[in-house]
Amino acid sequence: MSEEIIDTVSKKDLKSKTLKGFFWRFGERISSQAVSFVVSVVLARLLEPEDYGVVALTMVFMAIANSLAISGLGSSLIQKKDADELDFSTMFHAGLILSFVLYLLLYLTAPYIAVACHEERVAPVLKVLGLMLPISSINSVQQAYVSRRLDFKKFFYATLIGTIISGVVGIIMAYCGYGVWALVGQQLSNSIVNTFTLNRIINWHPQWLFSFERLKQLYSFGLKLMGASLMGQVFNQLKSIIIGVKYQPTDLAFFNRGEHIPHLIANNINNTINAVLFPAISKLQDDKLAVKNAIRRSVMTSTFVMVPIMFLLAVTSDKIVIILLTEKWLPCVPFMQVLCLNCCLEILGTANLQTFNALGRSDITLKLEFVKKPIYLLIILTAMYYSPLAIAIGCCIYSFISTAINAWPNRNLINYSLVEQVKDVLPQFLIGIITAIIVYIVGLLYMNIYFMLIVQIIIGLLCYWFLSSFFSLESYRYFLENIIYLKKS
Repeated sequence: MSEEIIDTVSKKDLKSKTLKGFFWRFGERISSQAVSFVVSVVLARLLEPEDYGVVALTMVFMAIANSLAISGLGSSLIQKKDADELDFSTMFHAGLILSFVLYLLLYLTAPYIAVACHEERVAPVLKVLGLMLPISSINSVQQAYVSRRLDFKKFFYATLIGTIISGVVGIIMAYCGYGVWALVGQQLSNSIVNTFTLNRIINWHPQWLFSFERLKQLYSFGLKLMGASLMGQVFNQLKSIIIGVKYQPTDLAFFNRGEHIPHLIANNINNTINAVLFPAISKLQDDKLAVKNAIRRSVMTSTFVMVPIMFLLAVTSDKIVIILLTEKWLPCVPFMQVLCLNCCLEILGTANLQTFNALGRSDITLKLEFVKKPIYLLIILTAMYYSPLAIAIGCCIYSFISTAINAWPNRNLINYSLVEQVKDVLPQFLIGIITAIIVYIVGLLYMNIYFMLIVQIIIGLLCYWFLSSFFSLESYRYFLENIIYLKKS
């Protein structure tokens, strides 16, 4: 028997549930991505850059299809205050039907996509990976159910189990010489195991219920998010299409591998923000001051954690690549250094977009895409005539502009202006820059590469912590308060 869908949380309990949600969601991301990272290092040693290039090209079209299949699906269920069994079952069945239609479309167009990409292996890979669409559709509704209760502990177990099993599958297939199919097997098995495990540990299961009226109500919110996500994915994947077609699959592999480590870390933090902040703010949406305080503290805490990690990664990237991936992946180092800064800038954009969505203003999210994407297109089309690295730099420039645009509406919505947001994150960036300079100077000394990397990381973290404490940053104090609060609760 399913539990009641509607979940009420008092403001008194909301802080505790939100902080615990951050803890469990971040723990889930860190643990699963730590396993995923180890697996990716092993696979990078066993496989060739060309194999990664084929999968990277395929994932361009998967990302676009996935935006059509699930974007706004779970979010509309989380944002609606009184979502019930009929709402959840309706969105489950609608999403499943849509995802199967999209898979059929991918299957039929796969040969033509392969011809356009000048890579025949894209067609069979796309046909198999496309099976992830209906699986992701099911998972999206399950995640919405868990998110409404801020019960992110369940994500921890489902994701970790899926990551471990899929990692074993990928490594065994790579070792047995399956090449690109090892990456396909890893991703597909991860999606299947994750969804199945979450299905087993939650009390909700779809009923044979459907309402066109409810579907219309929910999609009035979800369609705007889907439109924004689709537009974002199409334009964001444009850089991968350009690099893969205009240059070589190996160039795309180096770009993606350089993007992989910083995005691995950034996505852990940004996905945690998205997953926890959105349902938490949705419950506070009638109290604009409480929403502003929640966003502000989230941004400061996130940058306090993200900035030192990204800056240290940029400074030590050459050593990390040699140690983990071997010298054949050294061409990805410049991409990694540039994209580390890009990841730092995305924190503000993520928080601002979640504010619009949680307040029920997904229309703003969509409208902003029409403002931002022509700028993105201009930057990328200009950069493509220079080099893949110029495209990475262009992405970083766009992030500066996009951050400012995303922040603008919140000046009126919750009285949180761009100037205030910059003041909240600037101290972390300045201390991060000082720390990076010190770490870079230390790196000029001649030492064993392994020993030097350890020394740089230790000095960097100690320096950042000392400066944050010395200047008594508000983000530093709030970070400590949250740690103490979690220990007591």
